[in-house]
Amino acid sequence: MVIHFGEIVMIVRYASLIAAAFALPLSVAAAPACKAVSGPQATAVLELYTSEGCNSCPPADKWVSSLPGSGFTADKVIPLAFHVDYWDYIGWKDRFASPTFTQRQHELAGIAHARTVYTPQVVLNGKDFRASSSKLADAAKSINQTPALAKIELAIDPRSARDWNISTGVLVADAAQQRDAAVYLAVYENRLVSDVKAGENSGVVLKHDYVVREWIGPLALDGGKLALNRSISLKPDQKLKDSGLVAVVQNRRTGDVLQALQLPYCGS
Repeated sequence: MVIHFGEIVMIVRYASLIAAAFALPLSVAAAPACKAVSGPQATAVLELYTSEGCNSCPPADKWVSSLPGSGFTADKVIPLAFHVDYWDYIGWKDRFASPTFTQRQHELAGIAHARTVYTPQVVLNGKDFRASSSKLADAAKSINQTPALAKIELAIDPRSARDWNISTGVLVADAAQQRDAAVYLAVYENRLVSDVKAGENSGVVLKHDYVVREWIGPLALDGGKLALNRSISLKPDQKLKDSGLVAVVQNRRTGDVLQALQLPYCGS
């Protein structure tokens, strides 16, 4: 069964949501194979900017992979690894790199009025973050104690082993945030391995998790709402069982994350 947001249903339910100021969750028409709804407290988004061509990046990749096992579960911190392409020139082309991810890093640097970008760089909720587990614990605790400024619902309904129908519902009820708020969607993949043959990591086997394979957005809100239903195709080499979807609602002027939600693929 294909899951979608019916126009009439969504209008009625969003009107109820606005009146109740997050008292009711967003709803899809029926239960899909995979779905998730954000909670009342804010979830942090940790973005790692990395490259297989950078010999100081593997420890950062390993640290990001370790986060869930260290207590930073997806309701607290959602990690995303963006592989940039500006290291490709030294002899090893990172197969996960994209100029779109490099552009994302530069956009965040511009918002922060930073002069340079670098790898590995960690960005927490839109701000440069000098990463360590102890600092992250304090920062995440502070973020998680903050009421979310957006409500998100995600659903994945597989059409085939390569194609997903995704449904995204977002509500930003605060009028002060609506003007600059936008939605981003990340398709990610875990348990990736590369046997690097050139560049600074030549001869090293690298392992990666939470690698962004596709980045969609910014998606504009209409009156503080988004009801999106679209099909996406996974990469030809992408493993279905290790993939998932993340939605990030962000203020494009300040970089502040209003809310985020992770949905691992839960089918067979």
